[in-house]
Amino acid sequence: MILEAIEALNEGNGSNKTSISKYIESKYGVLPPGHKVLLNVHLAKLRDTGLLDFWKNNYTKRNPNAPPRRGRGRPPKPKEFLPPGTVLSPPRPRGRPPKGPRDTPRPPKASAGSGRPRGRPRKMARPAGGFGEASASPLKPSGKPRGRPPKVKPELVENIA
Repeated sequence: MILEAIEALNEGNGSNKTSISKYIESKYGVLPPGHKVLLNVHLAKLRDTGLLDFWKNNYTKRNPNAPPRRGRGRPPKPKEFLPPGTVLSPPRPRGRPPKGPRDTPRPPKASAGSGRPRGRPRKMARPAGGFGEASASPLKPSGKPRGRPPKVKPELVENIA
């Protein structure tokens, strides 16, 4: 029925599912409720066997003299066949291999040998003495106080007149 519908419709770019379905309905009358599913299954079978070509949502009868259409993307590499009797090892699994059990002792790490501890060095102690009160304003190594100097408030003087 499907091949007959495609031949009868004789559309240039082929016929889509709805036009095939409408033709079958007009010729054979009322369709069963599962017609859409059956049509999809049979169209897929005909496409897989090579009787129909599917291109841009349309089905056409395959021309036996036409070269096969190439799909999108890069064509697959040809497979190399091995001589009979060759034993293959199983393919490696994907991803990172699992870690061993945690109970195994780890080998001791080799030290750099410099005797210096790892990481950021500890802060130096504040220098004693220097400008004014050392505890109130910390000093830079150059001897200057850090940051903006404190704002000096003018002393309030009472005007006696």
